[in-house]
Amino acid sequence: MISLILLLLLTMVASFWLVPRVLSRTSVGYFLQNRWRFIEECFHTHQFYKIPKFNQHMQENQLFHKIVKYLNSLPSAGDLDFVNLFSGNNNPNEITLVINGDQMFPDVFLGSRVYWKLDSDCFVLKMRRKEKRRILSSYLQHVCKIADEIEQKSNELRLYINAEKQPEKNGRWISTPFKHPATIDTAMIDSDLKNKVKSDLESFLKSKQYYHRLGRVWKRSYLLYGPSGTGKSSFIAGMAKFLSYDVYDVDMSKITGDSDLKLLLLQTTCKSMIVIEDLDRYLAEKSKCVSLSGILNFMDGIICCCGEERVMVFTVSNKDQIDPTVVRPGRIDFHVHFPLCDFTSFKTLANSHLGIKEHKLFPQVEEIFQTGASLSPAEIGEIMISNRGSPTRALKTVINALQTNVTNTGKNGKPTHEGLVSGLPRAPRNLSHSGSIDGLVDLPLKLMHSGSTRTVEDSGDHNSGLFSMENGHNGGKELKNLYGLLKNRSRRRGESFDLDGEGKVDQRPM
Repeated sequence: MISLILLLLLTMVASFWLVPRVLSRTSVGYFLQNRWRFIEECFHTHQFYKIPKFNQHMQENQLFHKIVKYLNSLPSAGDLDFVNLFSGNNNPNEITLVINGDQMFPDVFLGSRVYWKLDSDCFVLKMRRKEKRRILSSYLQHVCKIADEIEQKSNELRLYINAEKQPEKNGRWISTPFKHPATIDTAMIDSDLKNKVKSDLESFLKSKQYYHRLGRVWKRSYLLYGPSGTGKSSFIAGMAKFLSYDVYDVDMSKITGDSDLKLLLLQTTCKSMIVIEDLDRYLAEKSKCVSLSGILNFMDGIICCCGEERVMVFTVSNKDQIDPTVVRPGRIDFHVHFPLCDFTSFKTLANSHLGIKEHKLFPQVEEIFQTGASLSPAEIGEIMISNRGSPTRALKTVINALQTNVTNTGKNGKPTHEGLVSGLPRAPRNLSHSGSIDGLVDLPLKLMHSGSTRTVEDSGDHNSGLFSMENGHNGGKELKNLYGLLKNRSRRRGESFDLDGEGKVDQRPM
């Protein structure tokens, strides 16, 4: 007891007489100040408050994340004995201080000193009991306000991915900064449709009271449908940036059952976008893990009322092949179609990828599109990116790819028999062989008379175009082959067509 009194007197003398302001910045002054604060706190009773990372329903506690942002922003964070250092997400040279666990973190608010400690997945707030009524509420409001300001300045969106099942205290979502550069305006869909989506999203953000008056959960669901490579995923990124919402990408292959899917939804936050891509493929597989009823309840069941201001987005390749109950009104609010590339979309791609609005090859490209040729924006975009140094070469390569596509799909968009005529290019994608031979014969002749093939060959690229002609002899063989096919179209179905090595038609009974 005597030693404690002596230590107290010595500390008081050192604090008020022996330790000037300059000395307080030295190790001795720092040590004496800490001892004085420790002794001072011993004469007060304290109240402790715990702020866990997850609540009893395994939902993320937003206050926990705001406290993290607030404490890491304070200048005193660098005065701790141990501090974690991380490089910035955008700038590797930017160093960020992050508090370490098992340390007391002091803060001052309205003249009162409080202490924070990070214990596992829980913050502990310590303050004097006699001051809690005066500062507790206003202090927490101050923390939330500063954290919101920091978040608004950084405006950093995050992408959450559901991981394999983990211990409940760790949750199921793993996040990373979401820096996708796409916007709604960069999508390769009709401009009027893009404006309608923007208007619908803006209306949704302002409709909280309206939804509540109707007795509905404040959420909105979108269905993006179209072939692969048409930009559905990029459009989702653009929607998230437009709303400033975090994205929760649900991997259905890691879901263990209907209850697990509900638990994932409970752990998402408000002001978020929940995404399930390729829903039609998952439904076609008829997985035993998650039932159709479980997916329907996830989309608009009673569990959806556990969070608001959410946008749900589902992508499919062909919505006509989905059970109508999945896409009925009320379950899906807005449908957005993503078609294959047409000439208008092609010109937009040429402008953005190659920097050209007009070109002498544009009429030829338009003519090929009119014959029924189609590629996805991703396929045409990749060709342009690979040949961005030469717009002419890029356009010639696109023409060649379109001609290859139209040859293998036929006039009616059906796959044709490959390899019946030597020299024809094979399809770049896996297509069935159920189409009619009529499309194979008629369409090359149409292209030949239009001059499209001749224009490509005259450019100097001898390996491009519909017919891969290395010399005039091969070109004559191709015309003979086509003539033979035309001549024998009307013959009975029992005869088959075969081409010998001389380019003549050999007719044999089947």
